[in-house]
Amino acid sequence: MAEPGPAAPAALRALFVELNDLKRVRSAGRDGSIAERLFAQGWALLTGGAAPEDVALDITATALAAARLCDLDAAFLTAAGLSEEEAAGVLRSGFDAVTEALDPDLRARLRARLSPREPAEPGFVPGFVGALAEQPRAGVTCPGRARILLEPPENHAEHCLMVAVYGVCLSPFYRADPATVFLAAMAHHFHNAAMPDAGFTGEMLLGDHLGPIMATATGWALGELDETGDLRDAVERARAVLPDDATAEGRAFHAADCVDRVLQIAQHLRAASITMGTVLDEMELVHAGPVKAFHDRVLRDMQIP
Repeated sequence: MAEPGPAAPAALRALFVELNDLKRVRSAGRDGSIAERLFAQGWALLTGGAAPEDVALDITATALAAARLCDLDAAFLTAAGLSEEEAAGVLRSGFDAVTEALDPDLRARLRARLSPREPAEPGFVPGFVGALAEQPRAGVTCPGRARILLEPPENHAEHCLMVAVYGVCLSPFYRADPATVFLAAMAHHFHNAAMPDAGFTGEMLLGDHLGPIMATATGWALGELDETGDLRDAVERARAVLPDDATAEGRAFHAADCVDRVLQIAQHLRAASITMGTVLDEMELVHAGPVKAFHDRVLRDMQIP
């Protein structure tokens, strides 16, 4: 019997680890993390009538450029005096720095979204967007055991955005439609806009009540899309891939969801185990420059670290 092929592309691991920090990068004058803001931006574009495929590519390209550039985005760069083409060149440089492992065709499509063009007209931001941004994730839970909370917690908007971006990046591997995967991921925690997250433990304790409660809470979020033309129907069709891995889109979604859940915990453990050798020697915290020799002497003579 032939050995099964790989269930996911190992080449994307490093990119996904780096992208995960968009849930933790914040800047003065901007509310929430980059991931939280991209989640809101994505939904505003969708309610404004943009095609889900266009939104999936735009948001994913923006996230990939931000992996290294953070909030040095098009809005800031042009406000600081760069032309639209110069700003786009900076964004493409950031994108190029992290995307070597992406599928070449997808990479080209995403890179093209960073060129100057007329922006899509945003619509309204649904209420569930803000609610998901305020709803913390449960942490690590297991029935019969006390939960493990790692501070600060991510929120559900950040998680949904990251799963959506990962899903688009993974879509070529599974031969999945990226727009469907993106939309499913953006909508997969609709119930948590109203339903506090007690994790796997809480779900098991709810027993037979879990399904009806989730359906009711999901319906409240879906109801906010009733006046958006075809968007509600598109969201419901995309959500149909969520229950299992029977479809290519379901596999891409569940791979992205699993990866994000584990990387969220891994970053806490990585931060707790980092050494000064890594910070000073590998990451060059005291980096090359006209005063590096003096900095090194100061640290040595003060016996730091």
